[in-house]
Amino acid sequence: MNKLRKILYPLALLYGEIVNLRNKAFDKGIFATTKFSIPTIVVGNLNVGGTGKSPQIEYLVRLLQKDYKIAVLSRGYKRKSKGFQLAEKNATAEQIGDEPMQFYQKFNDIIVAVDAERVNGIKQLKKLKNPPNVILLDDAFQHRKIEAGFNILLTAYHNLYTDDILLPAGNLREKSSGANRAQIIIVSKCSENLSETEQFKIAQKLKLKLNQIVFFSKIAYHNSVLNDESKIALAELKNYNVLLVTGIANANPLIKFLKNKEIQLKHLKYADHYNFSKSDKRNIIFEFDKIHANKKIILTTEKDYVRGFSNINKSIYYLPIRTEFLENGEDFNKLILNYVQQNTTNS
Repeated sequence: MNKLRKILYPLALLYGEIVNLRNKAFDKGIFATTKFSIPTIVVGNLNVGGTGKSPQIEYLVRLLQKDYKIAVLSRGYKRKSKGFQLAEKNATAEQIGDEPMQFYQKFNDIIVAVDAERVNGIKQLKKLKNPPNVILLDDAFQHRKIEAGFNILLTAYHNLYTDDILLPAGNLREKSSGANRAQIIIVSKCSENLSETEQFKIAQKLKLKLNQIVFFSKIAYHNSVLNDESKIALAELKNYNVLLVTGIANANPLIKFLKNKEIQLKHLKYADHYNFSKSDKRNIIFEFDKIHANKKIILTTEKDYVRGFSNINKSIYYLPIRTEFLENGEDFNKLILNYVQQNTTNS
């Protein structure tokens, strides 16, 4: 434990007791919870940021959208609006948040909404003229006011919740025992050659309950970088100078991936969910203009791109990502489809 963590550790203990008391109050029914008949699936984490919740939500959308009307309900982190907001034609990332905006732009046939009060959000969704019959709750694992039908907990391979400690000394939102509420735990952002032996060791480390199943997933990158007008194959980027601009929790996997592709890059790093000011954008263009090369682009993440980032320069591209299971993906799919089918029938 480093010096700063030692200083903050007493605060982490206090924070942990407060969160523990809150969870016990929900467990014992002292604090009210609401359960809806409509199938509700939570995708969340114990660690703050960087576990791959957005790609996992998108995976579920692709799995379910053919047979069900889906709504994704998020808090809308760092949005400038209040209350329940429905993503519509003129929606912006400032209004609904960057991740909901990404979902809305990527999937034409789903409902995207934001509300910090998830109970109210679901009630509003059910009032719609064409309401959903499945709701995906993005980053709502700690939102105990809703008793979700199915909980999926993500933990990144490089930062397992069992290796972390509570805020503010570490990055845990609650004690690792909170993982017991999940039916499925996904170890995300694994290397694709993660051995079965190591998977078994990690599963032991997570101390799964008998009713829990663990899966291992990786980030799969698209074979091209895109913008609204064109695309460039990744194989071609070896011939370009790249200014990489990120406002995500952990850009290291992306940087490693690009360097393994022998792509020359300079990285401008910003905080997670960073709201780029006009001054920031001017600085990005200034840094881009300093690159003296015939072939050069600004590359960012899809989440950053939807914040109106595309308006800076026509040379800005983003690299789409997906989550893929290392193995047993069909077993995961069956668990989700069975839950939704059974609860849609019963609702």
